[in-house]
Amino acid sequence: MADDGSAQSGTVWPIPKFRFEVKWDSAVMSFQEVSGLDVEAQPIEYRHGDSPAFSTIKMPGIKKYGNVTMKKGVFAKDNKFWDWFNQIKMNTIKRIPITISLLDESGAPTMVWSLTNAWPTKITGTDLKSDGNEVAVESIEIAHEGLTIANG
Repeated sequence: MADDGSAQSGTVWPIPKFRFEVKWDSAVMSFQEVSGLDVEAQPIEYRHGDSPAFSTIKMPGIKKYGNVTMKKGVFAKDNKFWDWFNQIKMNTIKRIPITISLLDESGAPTMVWSLTNAWPTKITGTDLKSDGNEVAVESIEIAHEGLTIANG
């Protein structure tokens, strides 16, 4: 008899990535795409002078967080990106927490990425084509000082 899948647990299949939610401070915003949720430990190479090996050893160094890019459709009279970016004044900017949640079928968060002290570094407006047939999409690049991951 063929398996109809009803007896499978929730750990058999990976979570699809197409349902997610982004919170800026306390406001929920809709995005088409979020990318750049990465962190790396920069390697430190070291070799002491009396080492018998003619090579360096590698140790984990400072953590480096990549910038997060978010893309969304352009809507009339929606200037949230530009308003936030225009607040940059001589080394000061309003830094906010950003929370990105991957949701399950019921809308409950299964994985949550939290960005600490986030601020905009780059905004890219949409491209314009007279013969295009696509939605206008703008993007914002966010710098932050920390990324934490929690499971729902």
